[in-house]
This record gives sequence, structure tokens and C-alpha cells, in this order.
Amino acid sequence: MKKQPMTEEIPDHQLMSAIALGDERALQTLIERHQKAVYGTILKMISDASEAEDLSQRVFIRIYQSANRYRPEAQFSTWLMTITRNLVLNEYRRRQRKPWDSLFSSHEEEPREFLDPHQRPPDQQLQSTELGEAIQNALQELPENQRLAIILSRYQEMSYEEISKTLKISLASTKSLLFRARETLKISLEKYLQP
Repeated sequence: MKKQPMTEEIPDHQLMSAIALGDERALQTLIERHQKAVYGTILKMISDASEAEDLSQRVFIRIYQSANRYRPEAQFSTWLMTITRNLVLNEYRRRQRKPWDSLFSSHEEEPREFLDPHQRPPDQQLQSTELGEAIQNALQELPENQRLAIILSRYQEMSYEEISKTLKISLASTKSLLFRARETLKISLEKYLQP
């Protein structure tokens, strides 16, 4: 008798085929496999943990609803990040029409990771916290496509080609977009880059 592969070993495109047939276990596996990447990408774009969680759930609802239309021509991660991007940008545009309910201005504190106080001296901890906040603020100042390109490159480690497909722009435009974003970030973070 042939042993069935463990769910974690099943490629994403096969999980999508199973989801299209109504397999809830396959959906759960796909969510567990990709939820950190989706949530992290959204959180970097909007800086609101609660909203990022809600939008992450909506991404996977959209994945479930689109399972029967999924075609594995591109990498699943590219398709997933395209859905994530579209959902966040659509929500952002919808809320732009209602400035009192802006998606990108959160008054809530973002959850912080607490480090062991014995690991680093307090002045280094303060500098690290200050730098992290400065990076997050600088990211928020970038135009939407530049911000997403940087997030996909830096935090999701996507290649230029994958980012190009996700953003639906040419490879040359992707490289230019990332170059402009990095130059803007260098200027914004100039005081932290000094030796």
C-alpha cells in the first residue's frame, strides 16, 4: 500500500486543486503555510495590527472563493501576493473616499517584541527601537507601489521577476521602482546611516 504524503509536503498548486473540490483540510494547510507572509506584508503596508489581521483573513477568503479559477502558470506565492496587494490597495482607495476612517493612520500601538534586557545595553536598545520606528515611518511615506515593492523584496524575499508579476509591471519598471524607493528611504533615514 502506497503511503499518502503528509499535507505539508503537498505543493501549493495541488492544495489549490483540493480546495476547489471543497477540501477544508487543504485550505487550513495553505493558510498555516502562508498566513505569516500575508499578515506581515499587510502589516508593513498599513501599520495597524488589527486591520492587518482582518485583511489577512479576507485574503484567504478570496483564495477560497477563487480556487476553482486558479491556474498554476505562475508561482503560487506571486498569485497570493497579487491578491494581497489588490485587496489592500482596494481597501485603501475605498477608505480614501472616507478620510475620517483612513486605513493608513492608526492610533493603536503596534505590538512590540520585547527583548531580554541583558542582551544589549539600553542605549543600543533605544537606538534599535528608534530605528525601527523611523523605518516604519519612512515606509509609510512611500507611494503605494514603491512601498509594496520594497516589502516584497526585503521582507518576502521575492525576486524582481516575482515582484514584476505581482505588481503587473515590466521588469525594467520594477527595477526602477525599487531604485526610487531605496533612494527615498536613504534620504529619509540619512541620520541613521551616518557612520
